[in-house]
Amino acid sequence: MNMRPAISLPSAPWVDQVFSAKTVRYGGVVRRSLRWVEAEVGRAVFEHEVRRRGWHMAECNGQLVVFCTTNPVRFLF
Repeated sequence: MNMRPAISLPSAPWVDQVFSAKTVRYGGVVRRSLRWVEAEVGRAVFEHEVRRRGWHMAECNGQLVVFCTTNPVRFLF
């Protein structure tokens, strides 16, 4: 398992809140409600920040799931 940090420390306050967890730094997963994203950040800005890092994002039942890795993500079923 690659234990190298996946990102450098972000700068915007909301980015710090969302993407500063230890799990993120090591390629983990972050989940945020679509309602929170739209109210606090804006979906387009959030998506841009995820894409800028080369990560992957899925939407399911009002939740956005960010896979904090540039490695391929595979859905099994």
